Amino acid sequence: MAEKRGVTIRELAQAAGVSIGTVSRALKGQPGLSEQTRSQVLQFAQQLGYDVGKLRTGKPRRMLFLYSRHVGSLASNPFYSYVLHGAETACREAGVPLSLMSVQSGEDIAGQVRRHEADALLGAGYFDPEAMEAIRRCELPLVLVDHFYPGVRCVNDDNQLGAWLATQHLLEGGAMRVAAIYGPPTHHSVSLRAKGFRRALFEAGRLFDPDYEVTLDPVIDYRESGREAMRQLLSLPERPDAVFAYNDSTAMVAIELCMEQGLRVPEDIRVIGYDDIEEAARFRPPLSTVKMDKEALGHVAAGALIDGDIEPSNSALPVELVVRESSRIIERPVTADTPVRKARRQPPSAIAADRD
Repeated sequence: MAEKRGVTIRELAQAAGVSIGTVSRALKGQPGLSEQTRSQVLQFAQQLGYDVGKLRTGKPRRMLFLYSRHVGSLASNPFYSYVLHGAETACREAGVPLSLMSVQSGEDIAGQVRRHEADALLGAGYFDPEAMEAIRRCELPLVLVDHFYPGVRCVNDDNQLGAWLATQHLLEGGAMRVAAIYGPPTHHSVSLRAKGFRRALFEAGRLFDPDYEVTLDPVIDYRESGREAMRQLLSLPERPDAVFAYNDSTAMVAIELCMEQGLRVPEDIRVIGYDDIEEAARFRPPLSTVKMDKEALGHVAAGALIDGDIEPSNSALPVELVVRESSRIIERPVTADTPVRKARRQPPSAIAADRD
């Protein structure tokens, strides 16, 4: 006779009319719930025969850091290396072992997670819907970094405000034809950075011209895709005099192509990136960028899992504009590497951060 399948935490949450995070808090006896809600969850758990032993009390015994294989290795994508380091620091401080696993759609993600014996998951970067559903089916506490998914605790930087600050800086320097290079529009951070770019143009009274926005071709090599995007912009009848790139790696590739074609940066074309990876300050010319505390993203996410703070929400950590040589305003020089505007709050007429 087949063994009867036990009730899952998702089914318990649906029966009680609450989120999975609320069920987890109630069964673990964690604070942040009313006694009425806690009693309601416990009552449904008893009625449905839910195995409370599935949810271990206290901090996780082992955390698993997940990232999508499509982003490449962590060595080739330094942004997530910083996020991983922040998560590892939080886990080490709490005495929680952290392991690492890359995933992609079509794999037995649940089986791989079980082999790691993890009881908490930290997902970094974009996961396509199929992979995301597979991760959710693991029914373990989950926090996402640099991604958004309904019903999940998410930790991001203020992408929309950061792109607004970068574009506003280019406009304030007198740029008349500001262009943008984006990554995949399905990525949460990329879509918000596009919104911030367009909002800055709108508030400056500039007409939106789709020819001045280029998306990287996902089919070809990443570096060549960045070069091709910049080549496309330079081939316009009126080439841009300033470019916002959605990340630093793309910005540096774009600058290399400009210089190969005899353009001076920033004298002929000003360029700014996003992320403030370590190479940005060492690049020639040093790259202007939007800075966020990348390690803090990982530290906050891991800390939320350790503390059981997994109620669905979308945190936005602060960002900061850093002006270096690549976007220097020739008429009004600024000190290299000096933050010129901190994102302590949004400008009055600027951005309402996306909290979908």
